[in-house]
Amino acid sequence: MKIEATLLTPETPIIKIKIGDKYYPKSILTEENIKIENADSEKITSRHLITEGLVVLETQMYYSTPKTIIFEIDEESVIMNFTYSGNVETKIDQLEGDKYSKENTHNIFYTDNFKATFNVPAFTQINYLSIILSKEFYYNIINEDWQLHEKFSKNILNKQSSYLTSKYLPFTPAIQWVTHEIKSCTRQGALKRIYIESKIKELLIYQLEAINLKPPLEEKIDEEDYNKLLEAKKILDKDYRNTPTLPELSRLISLNEFKLKKGFKACFGTTVKSYIIKLRMEHAKELFQNKKATVTEAAYKCGYKDVSHFSAAFKSFYGFSPQKFKLNTDIIKFWLIGLTLLF
Repeated sequence: MKIEATLLTPETPIIKIKIGDKYYPKSILTEENIKIENADSEKITSRHLITEGLVVLETQMYYSTPKTIIFEIDEESVIMNFTYSGNVETKIDQLEGDKYSKENTHNIFYTDNFKATFNVPAFTQINYLSIILSKEFYYNIINEDWQLHEKFSKNILNKQSSYLTSKYLPFTPAIQWVTHEIKSCTRQGALKRIYIESKIKELLIYQLEAINLKPPLEEKIDEEDYNKLLEAKKILDKDYRNTPTLPELSRLISLNEFKLKKGFKACFGTTVKSYIIKLRMEHAKELFQNKKATVTEAAYKCGYKDVSHFSAAFKSFYGFSPQKFKLNTDIIKFWLIGLTLLF
């Protein structure tokens, strides 16, 4: 399988990857990083995780003039796509979809010979994550259980290009967190392959759940209100330690509290309060796992002035106290170090 992305005018290769399309669970996951800059502050950075039948592309780009990118894959592939920025004009051969991308949305699609043209606007930060799977790799991660998505499965078996769902859907908190874990993975060797593949399976579960349980947003929420709800989510994501109150958030996005509460739940599958707690608890988990923070330090960094309130929230969210989680994390780290030495 060959994967190529080319920036036109002037013609510049951005991505050029060639892999086998078979599923080899023991193949090592390698990483490559690309950085292209010029004097006009234009920049492309792209991180690639590569193994047989799988490529993960994490790409950011910024241009001072409009650009066109041609992206091609010469074999059958299933692509889990996560778009963090909007307003990119998109045309994919054999696939009918939205003309312009919308930020913080996701979808899955299949093509037997992928060719797409992306018209990138000037002065816009572009950011996306794409997980490209060969058909055989995809068969394995879903255990060939085609009943998970019968119509999509038939299209794959008949080599008919299609989206899993007709519209890109907004990120759920779970999808946002797992994509973050994939992008921030620092493991090496065999453990990295095991970890990334497990996260791809987890991400697929959340995508299928979001599609199967999605509310009819196009009937309930108009485009203007939907964009305001995305803005509310971005405000919370940016600083979940010092979040505005519900009335303050309502004023910041110019949307009344009723629409804010109802719309946020419909779009993201959770309440504003629960989403804030989730962001804080996931940050606390990361602090305990990676930075050896004390419970008091974690409480402060997650926006809690009272350690007992933090501990109660953590136990309610995870089912056990921060102290017990820290103890178990230390034991797991010790086990992983031993496992790494075996490899």
